[in-house]
Amino acid sequence: MYNSAVRSARHVALCFLAIFAVLAPAGAFAANSAVIVMYHRFGESKYPHTNTTVEQFKAHLSELKDGDYVVKPIPEIVAAIRSGEALPEKTVGISIDDAFLSVYRVGWPMLQKAGLPFTLFVATEPLDRRFPGYMSWDQLRELVKAGVTIGSQTASHLHMPMESESRNLEDLRTSNDRFKKELGFVPKMIAYPYGEYSLAVGKITREVGFDVGFGQHSGVIYKNSDFLYLPRFAFNEAFGDVQRFRLAIRALPFKVSDVTPQDPYLKGKQNPPPFGFTVDKESARGLSRVACYATRQGKINVERLGDRRIEVRALQAFPAGRTRMNCTLLEKDGRWRWLGMQFLVPKPGRN
Repeated sequence: MYNSAVRSARHVALCFLAIFAVLAPAGAFAANSAVIVMYHRFGESKYPHTNTTVEQFKAHLSELKDGDYVVKPIPEIVAAIRSGEALPEKTVGISIDDAFLSVYRVGWPMLQKAGLPFTLFVATEPLDRRFPGYMSWDQLRELVKAGVTIGSQTASHLHMPMESESRNLEDLRTSNDRFKKELGFVPKMIAYPYGEYSLAVGKITREVGFDVGFGQHSGVIYKNSDFLYLPRFAFNEAFGDVQRFRLAIRALPFKVSDVTPQDPYLKGKQNPPPFGFTVDKESARGLSRVACYATRQGKINVERLGDRRIEVRALQAFPAGRTRMNCTLLEKDGRWRWLGMQFLVPKPGRN
């Protein structure tokens, strides 16, 4: 009788799980990763490289509202992933850089109507100097009062890897002082201007008090990510269609370790860099299908060493400025594992 009761209980449990799998609402299943998307301007067609059209943004918001996604505030996402807490499947965070006036006039009202949280990263000097096309401190305070998360983007929006340690420290301390005076608090998250990062910059930002930093390289956040250099999928007019948006927000983490080179700032280093990484067992299925691409070079050579090591070799040196590399792997469910890096080569005469 005991064995019969156990079998009956198991049968009931399995039936319940099967019903739950069919009827569970979107986002009910647990995950340990999240995608962060980023924008700059809205409806400012004069600046297509940083602008998202109103029609594009409407389509993005409709996808988020009507699809099986869960949009959460970025601080909550980061805290959950760091602590190992489960997140809903297809969790997404929204970030906006630079505090342009079109954020206040166009982007924010659309996000309010959709009921979606977001983080705004702000460089303080344009607000202090009342640059045309930027928000004011009063407008920023409106956003804070409404629950918008504020992050830093330094004071002067400088090229941090190419500046001295003292210059970066001065700029960050200036912006922290301005945030404290105008908003009553100092942000704990930073978005590096232009997405430019180096190990030295990471050391400085940690010293000043930041514990989370974001670049502008594509990818998905998970527990073993570098939380001082987290990825975000960037959108603009040229790369803002809803098909690309859907592909990005459905992306899966490419879980890797032993990434080389460790420092994406290539001052005095081998160029092109010997880019490589070791894939963990969860992400290692089908590694023969990994494809990698570099800005202006297209698809580049990939070599597999052993079961889980990938080495990527560009044939041409990266030019001065920013070069992005992306490695992707298509899974059977049609979602992509995604690993991005942004390398920086200083211009002649710069640090």
